[in-house]
Amino acid sequence: MEYFVYGRDRAGAFPLKVELSEQHWTFMDRYAGELIARGPTLTHDDEDAETTGSLHILDVPDAEAVERFAYDEPYYLAGVFDDVLVRGFRKRVGTTMWDFAGAVPGYTRYLLLATDGVDHEPPDSPHVILYGDLLDGTTLVGQAALVEAPTPEAAAALRPGADVHVWRFGGRPTED
Repeated sequence: MEYFVYGRDRAGAFPLKVELSEQHWTFMDRYAGELIARGPTLTHDDEDAETTGSLHILDVPDAEAVERFAYDEPYYLAGVFDDVLVRGFRKRVGTTMWDFAGAVPGYTRYLLLATDGVDHEPPDSPHVILYGDLLDGTTLVGQAALVEAPTPEAAAALRPGADVHVWRFGGRPTED
């Protein structure tokens, strides 16, 4: 079953996240085959941006497995997050972030997060990386999308009523 997990950073937590990065990545390595998307939300799209949260969408067997994922995670255990949103996820567009081939130079990536319970049709756009429903059991409680857009306003137009967060593909840094 697919799940959406989003930990929102508490104020001032960025230095602790930097300190715990290797522990976080080592924990995530255990879920490499289950991850659909991952990455930090950010204050802005620049190299000096600080994180505002940590997003993971994954496919695990059941609610118990996603609870272990969310609450055994090193950032959570260290108190980095104000709160963690865990919801079922029903993918409607896209496969994984690694399969996205439509990157546009100069565009920024965003997480669109709507918890309004409204069922919007996914936009017909090549800039949608992933789009799906957020579920509490079988009840629709919102939607989440990962998109690319030239501006936050253009991103917001892809899912009316959503909060817009700058987002970046996550994972262990690689040597070039």
